[in-house]
Amino acid sequence: MLHLVRHAQASFGAADYDNLSAIGHEQSRALGVALARQGIVPDAVFIGEQRRHRQTWEGIAQGLERAYEPIVVPGLNEFDFKGLLDARFAAGGAPAGLHDDRKTHFRMLRDTVLMWQCDEITNPPETFAAFSERVRAARDVMAQRDAKTCLAVSSGGAIGQMITDALGAPADQMVTLQLQTKNCAVARFVLSGDRAWLNGFNETPHIDASNESTMLTYS
Repeated sequence: MLHLVRHAQASFGAADYDNLSAIGHEQSRALGVALARQGIVPDAVFIGEQRRHRQTWEGIAQGLERAYEPIVVPGLNEFDFKGLLDARFAAGGAPAGLHDDRKTHFRMLRDTVLMWQCDEITNPPETFAAFSERVRAARDVMAQRDAKTCLAVSSGGAIGQMITDALGAPADQMVTLQLQTKNCAVARFVLSGDRAWLNGFNETPHIDASNESTMLTYS
């Protein structure tokens, strides 16, 4: 079983997004505690290269009260959403608040990803085909480990793509899933060879009515 975790809340609108907020650190520790309650003891841990992935894993490890050195898999990295938005508006016309107003940012991101999937963005940081292939390759790396219980930390876009691929869903579902995925939410897959079956999506065992107002975030 693969337990694929979206990173905890990062620093949206800050000069350095790739760094957990105070709430993000709290979310990751709380998720580790909740996973321990569920009896989940990973025998292999994977993260992307981004700082928020490692920080999230470090918090989960604290909550699990277990220390592992994670295997870094670059295919778990998020696509460069800032670079993609900048490429779309390279000739001008970017709306105010493109990178720091949540409503504007996510509305533009959705439309931009759909354009990206249709090869309508000139000089993107990477093609959508390359992104899709590296996410699939990352899944295969984790499957080849042949561990009974894997835990991985990634980002919303990569998770959305892995789910879309597993379901054989249309490409546009990737961004729909991405924008639904909560910080520190868990997607669960059964892996076998080059096949993956989705077993759960957007699970937040660390959140209940007593802490939802502060712990439930999306960016």
